[in-house]
Amino acid sequence: MLAVLKVRTSVLVGALACAALACAAQGADSGATAPTFVPVARSAQVILEATRAPAPLTLRARRASGPLPLAVSALTLSIDGRSVSATAHGDGTWSASWPAGTAAGEGKFEVVLAHDGIRELLSGTLPSAAAGPNSAAGEGLLGNHKQMAWWILNIAIVLIAVIAISRRMS
Repeated sequence: MLAVLKVRTSVLVGALACAALACAAQGADSGATAPTFVPVARSAQVILEATRAPAPLTLRARRASGPLPLAVSALTLSIDGRSVSATAHGDGTWSASWPAGTAAGEGKFEVVLAHDGIRELLSGTLPSAAAGPNSAAGEGLLGNHKQMAWWILNIAIVLIAVIAISRRMS
């Protein structure tokens, strides 16, 4: 009986060590998160997304339906009626700085996108950086750590099951 209890205790310690390593790995990866994109405008063919970070503003256009990537050949941007230059990046995003005399944050914008031989005009309101990355998503207390909480919950359930089964067997 004592030998069985020692084996079960070592299994529990091993499971807790694995849980701690999984949480540590999750915590190490959470520092290098990608920017959070939120939809800011939509047409029948395109969804335009923007980051909440005030400087620089990053835009990304994707198809409204289908898995094919959207190749934007030109993008013209104006924020609160002022023209802003946008720079294309290799990953399909565009970055732009806020126009002089305009506070970084919420603002009305217009974008002219050229893609697939079509030019589209999209307009809307940019998300506020002051709202924070979790406000629109409604993630609450856990913030971006939902995956870590999920791992802890799963490990706790497995440990409870192990304890219950071991008590039934003895």
